Amino acid sequence: MLIGLRMTLLLTVLTGLIYPGIVTGLCQVLFRAQANGSLITRDGKTVGSALIGQNFTRAEYLQPRPSAAGADGYDAAASGGSNLGPTSQKLMARVKDAVAAYRKENPTYAGPIPADAVTASGSGLDPHISPANAAIQAARVATARGVDIRRVQALIVSATDGAWLGFIGEPGVNVLDLNLALDRELAK
Repeated sequence: MLIGLRMTLLLTVLTGLIYPGIVTGLCQVLFRAQANGSLITRDGKTVGSALIGQNFTRAEYLQPRPSAAGADGYDAAASGGSNLGPTSQKLMARVKDAVAAYRKENPTYAGPIPADAVTASGSGLDPHISPANAAIQAARVATARGVDIRRVQALIVSATDGAWLGFIGEPGVNVLDLNLALDRELAK
C-alpha cells in the first residue's frame, strides 16, 4: 500500500506539476502569441483573438458565418454546434432566414450563396469565412465605405490564408484581421 501511495504521489507531481510547467514555460518562450490566445491588439487595446469569431453587423465590415454558440451567438463559453441534423425543420428555417438576410445585406449579388454564409461551424466560433463569401460581401463593404470595389477585393486577396502545407484544409479569410485591415487601409 505504501508503494502505491508513493507512486501516486510521484506521478501526480510529475504529470500534474512538472510536465505541465515545462510545457507551459517552453510555449511561453517559443510560441508566446499562440500560448496567450493569439490576441490581436489595435492602438494598444486588445480587440479580439485570431482564433475566435465575433459578430460584425455594420455594412462597412465583412460579416462572419452565423454562430450557434450561446443565446446570441459568438459566446466562447458556450462553444458548440447546434446539433441540428439535415432533416431538422428548425435548421431548415434557420438557413432559410439566413439566406434571406444574406440576400438583403448583399442586394447586388444574385448567384448561389456559399454554405459558410448561412450555416454555423461546428464550434460556432470559426473566425474564417470562405474567399467566395468574402468576395460576395466586397460590393456592400465598398459601397458603405465609399471606395472602389477593387481596393476591397485586393485586401480580401491579401488576407486569404491558403491551405495548410498547401493541401490540408481550405483557404479562408480571417474576418477580424480583414476588418482591421479595412479600417487601417480604407479609413475615411
